[in-house]
Amino acid sequence: MNPLRIGTPRATLFAALAALTVAALPGPLTAQAVDRTRPPALGPAPALRLPPVQTATLPNGLVLAVVEMHKVPVVDVSLVLDAGSVADPADLPGLATFTANMLDEGAGRRSALEISEEADFLGANLNTGAGYDVASVTLHVAKRQLGAALDLMADIALRPAFADSEITRQRDLRRTQILQQRDQPVAMAGLAFPAIVFGAQHPYGRPLNGTEASTALLDRTRVAQFYQTYYRPQNAKLLVIGDITLAEAQALVTARFGAWERGTTPAATAAATPAAPVARTIFLVDKPGAAQSVIRIGNVGVPRSSADFFPLQVLNTILGGSFTSRLNQNLRETHGYTYGANSQFAMRRMAGPFQAGASVQSAKTDSSLIEFMRELRRIRDEAVPQAELDKAKAYITLGLPGDFETTQGAAGRYRDLLTYGLPLEYYGGYIDRLNAVTAADVQRVARQYLDLDHFAIVVVGDRSLIEAGIRALNEGPISIRDLWGQEIR
Repeated sequence: MNPLRIGTPRATLFAALAALTVAALPGPLTAQAVDRTRPPALGPAPALRLPPVQTATLPNGLVLAVVEMHKVPVVDVSLVLDAGSVADPADLPGLATFTANMLDEGAGRRSALEISEEADFLGANLNTGAGYDVASVTLHVAKRQLGAALDLMADIALRPAFADSEITRQRDLRRTQILQQRDQPVAMAGLAFPAIVFGAQHPYGRPLNGTEASTALLDRTRVAQFYQTYYRPQNAKLLVIGDITLAEAQALVTARFGAWERGTTPAATAAATPAAPVARTIFLVDKPGAAQSVIRIGNVGVPRSSADFFPLQVLNTILGGSFTSRLNQNLRETHGYTYGANSQFAMRRMAGPFQAGASVQSAKTDSSLIEFMRELRRIRDEAVPQAELDKAKAYITLGLPGDFETTQGAAGRYRDLLTYGLPLEYYGGYIDRLNAVTAADVQRVARQYLDLDHFAIVVVGDRSLIEAGIRALNEGPISIRDLWGQEIR
């Protein structure tokens, strides 16, 4: 008789299924003791086996780099141009980012709306933008739609319209966004901190999206002139990653970018000198009524090409680069002053900033600064315990392979090689070089690059609530600044 016949009571049915399941197991079930008092031991980092970067150069000087990843039929394309904000005229910050944002606001025969509709129809993710060092146009699309998507990408990169009506619209939108920053303490800190650390004459000290005054000067003439100067094939690199070969990519790219005309581009921007560091000072930016204080502490750090990249990665992971970092455990978990505290070395072509920061309760601003300085001094003065060192290195190495699992993730990693001029085989020895970092290396770079005697301590908050407590710390003189980092007398 079939034990699972129709009409069998539910309890009997479940019992029969359980019996069948147990009978199907290869052996008897045994209890396994699990020690829940300690976390499971991490296994070794998986081997990082990456496909090679293949390169070719078109006759017009455009460098093509291809990485084959054939598991999924998708392709990512990144056009990287030396047209970041470091190329902005000193009197017109924001021009580079505005130009990049205008690329897809009408190009070729398509309007801004038609570009958006075409990208949606193709199932493509198409973006433009610029940072400090480079501008970029990026594309993510299924392999079967690659040709049509590249046609659209080429229009955006090579034939932007820069219509006066769109420039006016985008200029008004940017002006509104800049005004909104005055009501956002985190945004205020993001403007004031680099201006104070680098000074207004350094490209990294100027706001990426400019000021109200510089935005008012943006017009078609300035945008088109910037584009014609910097958007040239010999000033660009094209990265293609995904289900494609070098030969396929070269044919597709040549058909669309081969006629891109060379031009005369300025020489590479010389390394600028940051403002001379002053003795440790607290820079207070008043935001009346702010519910929290935004803290940024730091100094000029290192360029991406630094020989100390790997020790600094480990140092920062221990200090503030992970959830279990010292800063986050101290200020969030132990004291409850903030939802999260962190630190980072923003490594760029030139030395970028080191900063540690958090948004903290206004009433705990002074207490939070005490804990920040305690941890910053401890990482310099005391050798990192071996267990903490091993944990930080494992955190980085175990996470690295995941960055290359998708074409989009891999594109981000490989773009760094093109942006910062790193060797194309750079990631081949990445894990070995990271694992070679010692506790002595961490302490050495902490003492070398965390210059506590010349830290800029920027605090954005309600001055009437926090100034007295900050002064009582005696961590340095207090200077009152506006959101652009300028002194208020």
